[in-house]
Amino acid sequence: MELSLTSWSLPACSLDEAAGIAKVLGIGALDLGYFFGPALDKAALLAEPERVAERVLGLGVDLPNLYHLFGHSLSDRNLADRRNLERNLADFRQVVRFCAAASIPTVFVLPGVVNAGQSRRDAFAQSAESLARLVPIAEEAGVTLTIEPHVHSYLESPALVLDLLDQVPGLKLTLDYAHFTCLGWRQDEIDVLAPYAAHVHLRQSKIGELQTKLDKGTINIAAELGILRASGYDGRLSIEYTFQDYMNSLYDDILTETIRMRDLVRSWQA
Repeated sequence: MELSLTSWSLPACSLDEAAGIAKVLGIGALDLGYFFGPALDKAALLAEPERVAERVLGLGVDLPNLYHLFGHSLSDRNLADRRNLERNLADFRQVVRFCAAASIPTVFVLPGVVNAGQSRRDAFAQSAESLARLVPIAEEAGVTLTIEPHVHSYLESPALVLDLLDQVPGLKLTLDYAHFTCLGWRQDEIDVLAPYAAHVHLRQSKIGELQTKLDKGTINIAAELGILRASGYDGRLSIEYTFQDYMNSLYDDILTETIRMRDLVRSWQA
């Protein structure tokens, strides 16, 4: 298990600066997305995926994961809304072309939200249908499709996640314990998802707070790393501290917390 850094952790940086910080920190890997200063140009990626891939390959770091958001928010063009399916499929074909050209092994998307007129189970059923259409597109390109269960999605319990994985063969997880911890799930209840992880986000959390300082949260990071190793996980551990208004994640020193998490992981591995 090796480390990565999420580009959206560094909102004031350019993409080259974010890659440079990953190198300076000895991490040497960067997850990519469409947000803040280090953002990829999504329109350009969808129009000319190989050209954008050539650009990111020049960053000089490993690129383990792309965070693809279909719309412009958690709800816009989300996978639990049937009206979005054909447009999302068309976009995703371009996304996996980009990932294949840039040697990015995994892409993560969000599962969707409970839309107007839906129940949680309605959202689940439509999202499962959408994801079942996306998985073979990713597989054909040699890319692994993952979802990140998150706060405010329809997928807010480990049991529902397991149900979805059972219904959509080939689907994997970008696993972030923090999204469950802040909702009150015990860590041993989250551990059951570790065997399905193809990518992992690391940050500290506690009930009611998606993100907090390493010494103020309740996630036992060493125990999490042990569960992942025992489950056979050998992918990236992407440190994902953020500075954004989502879930009030505005009050941490991103660089300090990133270094603390890096050092904790290295100490555990040693």
